[in-house]
Amino acid sequence: MGWHQAVKISITRKAYQEETQFLRQPSSIFRAVIILFQPIAACFPQIAVAVKCFVKQSVELLIYTSMESTQTVPSARQTTIPLDAPCRLNPLLNRITELAPDTDSEGEFPESAFSQLADAGLLAITLPGHDLDFTQGQTARLLQLLKRIGSANLAVGRVYEGHINALYLIHRYATPEQQATWHADACQHRRLFSVWNTQAEDGIRIDESNGLYRLTGAKTFCSGASWVHRPLITGHLQADSRNGWQMAIVPTERVRKIRQDERFWQPLGMRASASFKLDFTGVEVTESDLLGQPGDYLRQPYFSGGAIRFAAVQLGGAEAIFQATRSFLMAMNRIDDLLQQTRLAEMAYLIESGNQWLQAAGDKTDQWLTQGTDWTTIVGYANMTRTAIEEICLRVMPLAERCVGARGLLRPNPFERLHRDLTLYLRQPAPDATLVDIGKYVLTNLQPANELWS
Repeated sequence: MGWHQAVKISITRKAYQEETQFLRQPSSIFRAVIILFQPIAACFPQIAVAVKCFVKQSVELLIYTSMESTQTVPSARQTTIPLDAPCRLNPLLNRITELAPDTDSEGEFPESAFSQLADAGLLAITLPGHDLDFTQGQTARLLQLLKRIGSANLAVGRVYEGHINALYLIHRYATPEQQATWHADACQHRRLFSVWNTQAEDGIRIDESNGLYRLTGAKTFCSGASWVHRPLITGHLQADSRNGWQMAIVPTERVRKIRQDERFWQPLGMRASASFKLDFTGVEVTESDLLGQPGDYLRQPYFSGGAIRFAAVQLGGAEAIFQATRSFLMAMNRIDDLLQQTRLAEMAYLIESGNQWLQAAGDKTDQWLTQGTDWTTIVGYANMTRTAIEEICLRVMPLAERCVGARGLLRPNPFERLHRDLTLYLRQPAPDATLVDIGKYVLTNLQPANELWS
């Protein structure tokens, strides 16, 4: 039992409130510790910066812990640390960053990273009653989480975004019974979901037969491959009562083995995403495995509007490059170089402009969906966000290359991997068509320019 818990138990409610008021003011306790620390800081200024950061996070964690203890006076207010709070998220992301080079090869997958994400509760964070519950309109906060995970490891960010995408489609289209099953898969059984829609000429066909649905064909770019327990796939359904582009969530442990072609995935970057080609021929699913109705997957604005999620992960990759560049120049003692300062300044405002795009896209999406705004407005803004962040990333990479030079692009420095991963991940479907759609929207919308996105 900690000292603050013992104090809580031994005092009256009134005394408890007075005693803990100081603990509820992070700035007060932080200043007190720093005052005591000043003599050491004066002698060791470089160590002081790191210790100050550590003390601040430790004090924040202490405050949260003291407030959420179960051994409190009955009426004391309970506070739970959000899963995406920096004091909880930062140590996890630091570990994922450290592990990233270990899986940067074809055929590898960051299993440890996803085990830690599951341990932290992040596989279930968007489910009802959890921190980023889809029903609570917290899209901007979700985008920041996706960005942070992408900054730790883009391959992890890519697969995690697919997991969130699948849970969102379940949120929109699943029956209550299906939601209960699939939510338990994510929350209790720590199962990883994904969305696999891309296919070649041998794509998926779903045929009804004797009450079951038999799959024929393959999917490409199946990120996570056999490590994904609940892939959401799409295919053309042929049935007596309905037909069209149908979603199905495959319970991998209950169907025949899905053949996997690892030779398909020989990429420039994102090697650890294990985006193989998978052949579902012969797999059979039941009615309860079908999600929604034919055509739901392509329903707007949810189909195109989801681009803001992968854009958030992309910005995380750019932010990782920015941070690595700062660290490299500090280690090389190049921070006083005027040209380096100008390049870092440009990178800084580019990254921050990306953050502003994510904040606005998240807030506006929630607002417009609540208000029932025409879907073309939501998709138009998502397309702008996606396009702007791609341009930001494409500008940040050459700036970093100029900063670190050939020496910085040698392993074990992270730049070589970060640049390969981000270059590949930026290649999302139909970027030119996306730009054209933005132009069509603004030219056919009769509202004044200042009201286009209000």
